[in-house]
Amino acid sequence: MTLGPLMADIDGLELNDEDRALLRHPAIGGIILFTRNYESIRQLKALVEDIHRLRSPHLLVAVDQEGGRVQRFKGEFTHLPPLACLGKIHDTDAERARHLARVSGWLMASELRAVGIDLSFAPVLDLDYGVSTIIGNRALHKRPEVVAELALAYQSGMHDAGMEATGKHFPGHGAVAADSHLALPVDDRRFEDMLLWDMLPFRRMIDAGLAAIMMAHVVYPAVDKQPASFSGYWIKAVLREQLNFNGLVFSDDLSMEGAACIGDHVDRARVALQAGCDMVLVCNNRQQAGYVAESLGDYLNPVAHTRMMRMHGRKPVYLNALHHDPRWTQAVAAVKGYEENPELDLDLFT
Repeated sequence: MTLGPLMADIDGLELNDEDRALLRHPAIGGIILFTRNYESIRQLKALVEDIHRLRSPHLLVAVDQEGGRVQRFKGEFTHLPPLACLGKIHDTDAERARHLARVSGWLMASELRAVGIDLSFAPVLDLDYGVSTIIGNRALHKRPEVVAELALAYQSGMHDAGMEATGKHFPGHGAVAADSHLALPVDDRRFEDMLLWDMLPFRRMIDAGLAAIMMAHVVYPAVDKQPASFSGYWIKAVLREQLNFNGLVFSDDLSMEGAACIGDHVDRARVALQAGCDMVLVCNNRQQAGYVAESLGDYLNPVAHTRMMRMHGRKPVYLNALHHDPRWTQAVAAVKGYEENPELDLDLFT
């Protein structure tokens, strides 16, 4: 059975019969988890195992575990500082910042892999222009070359833990004040300016083997009238042809207000897939997720399926072994130390 183009979600701490029916639908290829799906590491591990048992190959299980404001699992998981902390450290010690970025990527991914989760939608590659209400300290830095440098180190840590990286939000969400969860942001800049600035981190990550990219629900009217998630120009002409990206393209959540200009959820999914997205997300709306799944029942894209398979987690991690690994202990101390005191020089593992 192939993986379908739709990523949906569930409401609770375990699967019910309705969840199982939806997740067995051939249009489903993955599931994204939220804070409401987490009570304890033991419960979360059992939930992920249950999801994986539903299908072969197993559904992708994803989460937003960037750190800072966007960390769905806390409690028994290590508190992760905002990515902007790494950028601040880079301003005074670039080598240390790169090292801490690798440590952070490894720690985040290792803890998720230990409960079976395949991927986290990270790192954020948007630039911090100081105007975005939704990006802010989720961004690594305001300078594109610093974002690229730290993101590459972060990706190397994720790879070491057995997880592929997903860069977001292409071609760049940092220069608009509006939050695409609540409105449709408009960025009036020229393509040439974005290529030099916002797209530089994406270009360098692509050259280094980035496996997935999430699109932005932002309109760039100087380039195309459609939001990037629904734009064949941005996805096919720029991302695929100009930047030579061969990995998986995710839409952002189709339930966000930034997608409403396209039509209902079925229209949004159809337009996003036609524009070149490989997988579309419908979050926090079970009824609409069901409608989209039914509308995509006969959808088949073997190339997209191959790209999705690459996103499955590698290197099985066992929770008890992880917590007894000196590398994990040192990594936890490292991320705690650099948020509390960015100038502190810790003796970290290599």
